[in-house]
Amino acid sequence: MSMLSDKNKNALGGLALAQTASDFSIIQDPDCAGVLCQARISSHILAWLASLDPACLPKARVILRPDRVHSALVQICGMSQMPVCAERDAFIAHAQQLSDAFMHIMKAPYLRLRFDVISHNACSRFHIDALTARLICTYRGTGTQYGLANAAGDPETIHTVPTGAAIVLRGKRWPSKAKLDLVHRSPPIQGTGQTRLVLVLDSIADLDEGV
Repeated sequence: MSMLSDKNKNALGGLALAQTASDFSIIQDPDCAGVLCQARISSHILAWLASLDPACLPKARVILRPDRVHSALVQICGMSQMPVCAERDAFIAHAQQLSDAFMHIMKAPYLRLRFDVISHNACSRFHIDALTARLICTYRGTGTQYGLANAAGDPETIHTVPTGAAIVLRGKRWPSKAKLDLVHRSPPIQGTGQTRLVLVLDSIADLDEGV
């Protein structure tokens, strides 16, 4: 039986709305295939990130325990030579908040944290990830595209996650299947001159799974 309230319902079938990251637990609803957080990082921080030289944007792929996320974020930003300032602190705090909220619902011992800096077409086919669940937040450039799959597997209507907003998507390994297939992809940006900065979080039950 669905427990989604009217304020959490979205016009797009299996996608629910969360007021803040702390509401990601809506993903547990049997009718829910994904949750879009309506709260976004501030436009000031987005403008600051958009102004940075792409060489200063963080790139990383690490597996760690949830209590090590903050120190890892500080180290990752330092290695990328992202300027030390209040904006960087706010960026780190937001990524930390998303990590805490995601791991609160996933309750896994490990987290795979990934920052991708993308200036080409990456993963441009619509799909459902072969994992339990994934959080994606685009901090710079066009956000993740999503929609409900038709018989051919592609959505008839394509929606885009707002820049600075996070979405949590069920994967194929989620214990139960939602009624509708919510598929997603990275937006095609080849030739646009865009550089995207994307945070991806996956829960990891054991280290062998994360390899």
